[in-house]
Amino acid sequence: MFLTVLHRLVAPGSDRAAERWKQNYLIAGAESLELQHLYRAMAWLGEPLPEEEQKAATPFVARTTKDLVEEELFRHRRDLFSSLDLVFFDTTSIYFEGEGGQTIGWYGHSKDHRPDRLQMVVGMVLDNQGNPVCSELWPGNAPDVKSLVPMVDRLKTRFPVGEVCIVADRGMISAETMSDLQRRNWKYILGVRMRSSNAARQVVARAGRYQEVFPESDDPDDPAPLKVKEVWVAGQRYIVCRNEEQARRDRQEREAIVASLRDALQGGDKSLVGNKGYRRFLQTSGERFTINEQKVKQEARYDGKWVLTTNTELTAPEVAVKYKQLWVVEDIFRSMKSLLETRPIFHKRDETIRGHVFCTFLALVLRKELQDRLERKGWTPEWADVIRDLDQLQEVEVHLEGKAYLLRTEAKGTTGKVFQACGVALPPTLRQR
Repeated sequence: MFLTVLHRLVAPGSDRAAERWKQNYLIAGAESLELQHLYRAMAWLGEPLPEEEQKAATPFVARTTKDLVEEELFRHRRDLFSSLDLVFFDTTSIYFEGEGGQTIGWYGHSKDHRPDRLQMVVGMVLDNQGNPVCSELWPGNAPDVKSLVPMVDRLKTRFPVGEVCIVADRGMISAETMSDLQRRNWKYILGVRMRSSNAARQVVARAGRYQEVFPESDDPDDPAPLKVKEVWVAGQRYIVCRNEEQARRDRQEREAIVASLRDALQGGDKSLVGNKGYRRFLQTSGERFTINEQKVKQEARYDGKWVLTTNTELTAPEVAVKYKQLWVVEDIFRSMKSLLETRPIFHKRDETIRGHVFCTFLALVLRKELQDRLERKGWTPEWADVIRDLDQLQEVEVHLEGKAYLLRTEAKGTTGKVFQACGVALPPTLRQR
């Protein structure tokens, strides 16, 4: 497991690639490992637990060995103040190559734009500090709105959760989901689909004074500018958030599209319908298309804005700031799918598929821990630089007058900081074997 996780962090690839990769690295205990051991480890992680241990299973998937690892990890790092009162939840889809995913894989809405492939849905929960807590897998046809409530139900069974507050994106919202949350008296901070919700359109159109949370700044390390205002519609609390910098970008983009559209209409209009950017500002006028000026004005209302709904007692600025932490989860998913190359998946059995994805989760746990230790020292290096610099640290065996010596190469770039943050001493530049 450790070899697989380490390989996923340093040189992402398949288990077969990991077995070859280890031959060039000094990894204690990995010398005798073969490919079969990696496959068996993946299968063990994804193996269902006995029937008497299935109490916290979801309607989508059984409890497996990896659940025990997640629960032990949480107990390992918790202290008197550890809790899951605030959890961040997001999902993504991962598709299969070859013959994999015949059971857990289903056709569904693909976020990878591969509707031709069987896929599964991966959900992840992070705590208030951005630490990965657990990951879940569902069949690829399970919509996000159907996964939120079962996920939190299971969370409350597996971990010491008090009054949970769910922070999730607008893709999780449906009338049924909202009813379930309210019936369970769960606290939530949820994004709202602004253009498809009548209540959201009323909220955006409502007049009111904004409260400044973060001002505009030229310092790239400062938080993005943010203003908020609170609006109530039909007894429901909403928070309108506005970023002035984003508002200017939205306005410039819309003006550019409309200007380009006016020019294009002079040369014929039929080809414009297939362009989504153009189509939203078009209307029919007899047998021709014209610009919908009313729609252009309406779109201006949304410049730089997003809308949240909540039943918490947090202030409007607190709600907005907590929701922005959800972007950490989205960044985690980008890392999981690109940097750590979870996809594509070639495994055929559900057990090894679960183990494969879970090793990516463990890699993210280690990465977050290393980043936290570096930040506590005041360092924020780029992850790509960390991996590159560590990979250049090598030992060379030299024989001189019948004696063997190990010569360590220079610790370049971020290497010294990483070792210091982890409390590990660099070996001497030269030592006798």
